[in-house]
Amino acid sequence: MPRKAVEVLPDGTETKLGIWYSNTKSRRDRLTAEQLAALRELGVE
Repeated sequence: MPRKAVEVLPDGTETKLGIWYSNTKSRRDRLTAEQLAALRELGVE
C-alpha cells in the first residue's frame, strides 16, 4: 500500500491509510493481543 493512500470517510474526513498501515507494521511488537487479533480479522498480516 502506498504511504500516500488516502481514504475519504462517509463524514467527509480523510484518513491517510498508507501511513497508518506503515506505522502499524513497524510498531507491531508494541500492540496488545487484542489489537493484533483485530488486525488479523481485518486481513492485515
